[in-house]
Amino acid sequence: MRRCSRREFLARSACSAAALGAAGTIAGCPAAPEPPFTPVHGSARVCAVRGQDLADMTRDALDGVGGIRAFVQPGETVFIKANCMTAGFMSGDVVARGECSKPEIVMAVAEACLEAGAAKVTIGDAAQVDRFSWEALTSLDGATNYAAEAARLNAAYGDKVDLACLAADSPSWTEIPSPYTSLGTIKVSSLVTEADKVISIPVAKTHMMCKVTYSLKNCLGMTPPLGMSLGPVKSRLGMHAAAGGIEQCFLDVVKAVRPHLAIIDYSICVEGNGPVNVGMGFSRRVDLRDRLGDWVILASSDLAAADATASRVIGVDPLGVKYLRMAYEQGLGQISEGLIEVVGERLDSLYVEWEHASLAKSIPASVKSYAPYSCAAWAEGGEA
Repeated sequence: MRRCSRREFLARSACSAAALGAAGTIAGCPAAPEPPFTPVHGSARVCAVRGQDLADMTRDALDGVGGIRAFVQPGETVFIKANCMTAGFMSGDVVARGECSKPEIVMAVAEACLEAGAAKVTIGDAAQVDRFSWEALTSLDGATNYAAEAARLNAAYGDKVDLACLAADSPSWTEIPSPYTSLGTIKVSSLVTEADKVISIPVAKTHMMCKVTYSLKNCLGMTPPLGMSLGPVKSRLGMHAAAGGIEQCFLDVVKAVRPHLAIIDYSICVEGNGPVNVGMGFSRRVDLRDRLGDWVILASSDLAAADATASRVIGVDPLGVKYLRMAYEQGLGQISEGLIEVVGERLDSLYVEWEHASLAKSIPASVKSYAPYSCAAWAEGGEA
């Protein structure tokens, strides 16, 4: 498959957004049953670590949430959901451009799992192509890559690490319930659903459809990528048009999989209308060191709390992010700042300027009812 250039991606993104918008205008607000209103009342903890060495920062972040042994027990299998969304699809160094998870972070988590006695660690993503090169996903210093690091860990721990392009490498796909969308069910890789523990490691980015994308939305990459035909859902694009919305689709994946840990990468990221860095005033690369002096890693066992904290770092109110409100109101995690304890670094020491997604819609924070499924309430949000 020929790789897509930045200019081609920008054109395709604009066409896709226009098409989805036109479909919504013609069809009106699609009907979807409302999920039970079960908001979270408990507190959560997020560990924030600043520094210059991503591997060391990752280990410190794990220690800050109780250590990896609080999550992974001897003999368990672990699936690590890396963010490889443009690997093999976009040209150039997609890691250094801020689009994909850094090997330094992902492999530090994998090694920690092995040290805790994990029987198998699978690192994977269903990106935009059936198969991509793990060798091409290099560390920021260019010294290593996913394949080389997996080989190193396999030599040290006895062939316990697998790298999986989910579209090509999934033994099967498990249907999980999606009762609050028009889909009914969603397919998720069996490599995820059969793992004992699941860890989500996204790159922090603003997003042209969902406003922001962190650990919850990262779980969308556990589903069939574009081009795959697996029953009624032919691709993720169909999820965007489903009643209930793309947000409900990936939150249903989260409900089924129940990830145990989030590690959010605030090093080289994307601002503007991400998640792809296409430049040309649409979206661009951000090196957090240029704005804060350091990179940052956030870790939490509560994915919603991690994502809400990541949003606050760049001045985005979680209450104005549709999927974060939905996650909170459906009992998937805490987003209230007063109920999230941030340890390590103070939250107010991490605030940075960030270009928000101009194409993304927001919801009014004043709406207290279950607004995401109300056409009128959604329309009030207007353009962000």
